Amino acid sequence: MSGKQVLNDIKRDLEPFVGNRIRLRANRGRKKVIEKVGVLESTYPNIFVVRLDEKQVERRVSFSYADILTDSVQLTVFCGDENIKIRARGC
Repeated sequence: MSGKQVLNDIKRDLEPFVGNRIRLRANRGRKKVIEKVGVLESTYPNIFVVRLDEKQVERRVSFSYADILTDSVQLTVFCGDENIKIRARGC
């Protein structure tokens, strides 16, 4: 499976969850890991945007689909009583 196809599959997997609450775990290097809860705001051809729930300011962060592929970013979607983990398939 080509790399571009894998990234398209990840994008297609994320699209139904736009507007849902998610838990984001991002590895920022040098033992810096952030864990936040937010809303998957939108998906674009090369990136997706998450609006973070912070007390004082509304903040948006964007990541590429390759970040999910390399496990730099892990997403868990809250769907009712169950949590769905978004992972790269075909790797």
